[in-house]
Order: sequence, then structure tokens, then C-alpha cells
Amino acid sequence: MTQNIHRGSQGVFIIAATPFVDDGGLDFDSTNKMVDFYLECGVSGMTILGIMGEAPKLSGDESLAFAKLVLDRVAGRVPVVVGVSGAGLDNMARLSHASMECGAAGVMVAPMPGLSTEAKLKSYFAQVCHALGPDVPICLQDYPQTTGVNFSVETIIELTCENPQIVMLKHEDWPGLTKLSRVRAETGCGEVPRLSILVGNSALFLPQELQRGADGAMTGFAYPEMLVQVVARHKAGDADGAEDLFDAYLPMVRYEQQLGLGLAIRKAILQRRGVLASAIVRAPGPTLTADDHAELTRLMARLEHKLKELT
Repeated sequence: MTQNIHRGSQGVFIIAATPFVDDGGLDFDSTNKMVDFYLECGVSGMTILGIMGEAPKLSGDESLAFAKLVLDRVAGRVPVVVGVSGAGLDNMARLSHASMECGAAGVMVAPMPGLSTEAKLKSYFAQVCHALGPDVPICLQDYPQTTGVNFSVETIIELTCENPQIVMLKHEDWPGLTKLSRVRAETGCGEVPRLSILVGNSALFLPQELQRGADGAMTGFAYPEMLVQVVARHKAGDADGAEDLFDAYLPMVRYEQQLGLGLAIRKAILQRRGVLASAIVRAPGPTLTADDHAELTRLMARLEHKLKELT
């Protein structure tokens, strides 16, 4: 049995796509192949049913079936975090408890839209923690570009102090480097417990975030091996080598970051890499044009050439 997420968790927790067949149903064969692919890339953990995982487009039964399939395939080899964000605490608790019973290592919760004050944020997460119970570790997702909800550093610290089960921060604020530096500096000292910090935003700022004290990444880039190697090099003390490798992938990282289209690009890459049978994004969702595919072909070829030059 794998260990639950905790305040010292680190490495690369890959945000997994949710594979679909062409008619929009769940693709169980591709899901198993995807899990194997991520593990072969050396990830430290996985996160499923996040925003990239198209969780809002899945029914409750589909979410649980997908979580069970992934957890069975992983079989405790790495920790798996299950995204359970939603407006209804009963549904959140149901999915959280069922996932933990199947072997999940924790859950990820983002604030629901409309929490416009610090008091509302604190009240909401107190209710979440009460509904889930103290045995369910929580990764707090700070992603204001999508949720419209902003956390101050002071609120993040208060939440993790007042709710011991909030052990991890998924940091995706932008610009957020100063915020990251403060959270790292102001936790793990005195009476304030340490907080694991994993970063998202498609890893666009990963080298700088690692230098600011991040413990790793929690994002869904279609080349997980890059994330794994960059984090490993940085941990080994080779910050320049980590950034040199990251730079080779930067055009692809940037291309994947396109708002509204990034998931379709990511799934197309995973299909081309033999991971997914179909690159479909469940409706309503974007599709790539012929020009998009041509650009992607060129970018993938240039990346392969750059990697050969590095070695």
C-alpha cells in the first residue's frame, strides 16, 4: 500500500488526461495504457479528475469508475490524488471516501466560485474538512485564473494550520513566484507546519519555481519524462542542467499552454506517442484544425532534433 500524500511529498505528480473513445465514452484500454506510460516515465505520483481530466463533464458514476480503474492499475506503486472539487459537499465526500477506500493517497479541492472574501474561504474549507473527515489528506488547489478565487499567503497559512489535513498546495497563481517564495519561507518554521508545494500552469515556470522552493510539479505536460528529469536534476544540485533541458521543451510547453485549446493539443500529442487511441475532448470541447496539426508535427520534429543535440 502506498503512502498518503503528506507535508513532505515531492516529485512529479502527473495530471492525467481522461481518455475517451470517439463517441465520447470512457476508454478503459487507453486508460490502462496511459497509466503504464506515466509510470514508465518515472512519475512520483498521479492526479486524476482534475480540470485537465475534464472532471465536470463526467457523471458521478463515471468519475468513480475511472478512479477505480486507475487505482487498480497503479496498484499502490505511486500515490494517486483524486480531484473531487464541486459545489456539493455530499457528492465531494462520497467520491473522496470511495476513492480512499480504493487506494487513493488523498484528494484535491479547489474553492467553488464566488468565495470573494477571506472569511468565506476559511468557512468553506472548514466545511470541506469536516465533511471529508480528518483521515482524508487534502491538496489545496490555488488556481485563480480558472476559479476566479484568490488566496492570500496569510489565508493559505491559516488554512493549513487550522486544518491539519490540508498538507499540500497546488500552486498555480500567476504571477506567483513571490507568493511561492513566501509560502515556502513562512511554513515549516515555528508553530507553522511545513506545506508540500507542487506547481502547475503546464510547468511554464518550472525552473524558477523549483529555485523558489517548490517540491515538484503537478501538471499534465504530454512529455512527463521532461518534468521528471528537470525535477531530478534540480534536486541533484544541477539547476543549470535542469533549465537547459527545460529550454529544449519550452516551445512545446508554450504551445500546449494555449487557453481553450491546450487540452486538445495535449491529447493529440499523447495519441501520436501511442498512449491514447483517440484524441477526442468530450463535448463541448475544442478540436485541432489542419494547420494546428501541421504546426504540431513541426514542433515535435524540432523537439526531437533538439534532444539529439543535447545528448
